[in-house]
Amino acid sequence: MGLSHFDENGTALMVDVTEKNDTVREATATGKIIVNQEVYEAICDRKVEKGDVLAVATTAGIMGAKRTFEWIPMCHILPISNCKVTFEMLPQEYAVQCFCTVKVTGKTGVEMEALTGVSTALLTVYDMCKALDKSMEIKEIYLCKKTGGKSGSYFHEAKGK
Repeated sequence: MGLSHFDENGTALMVDVTEKNDTVREATATGKIIVNQEVYEAICDRKVEKGDVLAVATTAGIMGAKRTFEWIPMCHILPISNCKVTFEMLPQEYAVQCFCTVKVTGKTGVEMEALTGVSTALLTVYDMCKALDKSMEIKEIYLCKKTGGKSGSYFHEAKGK
């Protein structure tokens, strides 16, 4: 299977989805940010001066998913029907894991939107906490699963359940 974003001359192009049928498609991505103990506790206790970090990051993740087409050149504008951003606190690592699930009924998938949502949410955590810790690390951003569309379902090995 070749790459679909290039023509026969190797020129980049947006894939033509005109003839594809609308189907329900969903994708979930994840990633995490490693912080120091002080930041971890400040996030948990909602004591970061800029406000409730996870509430703001949730909104940012949703906004990022909705605007993916503006950041990734070959992405289509999609009528996203649902976007959910959630967080899991990982005290043993002083980490915050983010999940973003995006849903659409359309002609193309929402993997990039889910990945962009996670990335934007985690960057927002960094932005809101950087005064306390500039050494935070954003890690392990990947697609957990996707369903729908011609290519069917995908589940990341051992992680996409």
